Amino acid sequence: MTQIADKPREEVLKLYGNRLRLRICGLYREGEQLLMVRHRGIGPTNTFWCPPGGGAQFGEAAPAALIREFMEETGLEVEIGDMLFVNEFMQPPLHALELFFAVNATGGVLQQGIDPEMSIDGQIIEDVRLMSFAEIKSYPPEEVHALFRYCNSLDDVFQLRGYLP
Repeated sequence: MTQIADKPREEVLKLYGNRLRLRICGLYREGEQLLMVRHRGIGPTNTFWCPPGGGAQFGEAAPAALIREFMEETGLEVEIGDMLFVNEFMQPPLHALELFFAVNATGGVLQQGIDPEMSIDGQIIEDVRLMSFAEIKSYPPEEVHALFRYCNSLDDVFQLRGYLP
């Protein structure tokens, strides 16, 4: 049982650990809710909620990477809006520079997707859903993306600009 539970964490560390990674992330809002993805294998409690996103591939422009990541993780087709801010995610051995964009859905069906870089038994996406700001903030700080520490409302999320340390 422990071996299966550790598989996602092992794959995360193997694929992304001890190197700098560029991630492209999207903020998708529906009314007073934000689309969030729950990952396992990340953080001290093995639960980590964050907006959809992932790594750009060599030769892939940031907007194209985000369109691909949204389809893989959420089933949604999106158009990319303004670039809002940059976050530096540092939870050793993970380190990523994250570019956050506003996105609008243009099609598709919201569903829990997959991470194609992970094996079938090492999948890290556990849930994909729209969440209110209060629901996001109800989780312990180590279980949600650090960007929410800078915000007191969902509107604040979309006002973030520049570099978040």
